[in-house]
Amino acid sequence: MASSPSSSSPLERIRPIVPKLAELTEKVLFGDVWERPGLSKRDRSLITCAALLALQRPDQLRGHLQRALDNGVTKDELSELITHLAFYSGWPTAVTAAGIAKEVFEKR
Repeated sequence: MASSPSSSSPLERIRPIVPKLAELTEKVLFGDVWERPGLSKRDRSLITCAALLALQRPDQLRGHLQRALDNGVTKDELSELITHLAFYSGWPTAVTAAGIAKEVFEKR
């Protein structure tokens, strides 16, 4: 099961407002879906980052880029993902993602 998020994590910030959503996120999404054996966590991270980029979800992308690096995806691979998706999800989504990736990469 996923480790408990820090008190400053996005999940912990929303827990007082939507406690059931926080519980489902921990138990179902990260405790079950992310633990299924059909895909590696590394592959799940690539898929999730691609979806969040394409759906223009910058706040969630930030955390999942960090998770992707923790799951073994390289900075170069994430850069390629952003470049590749520019042609499928649009240039603005890729440029936004590049800025977020820059922030995440600089903090590591």
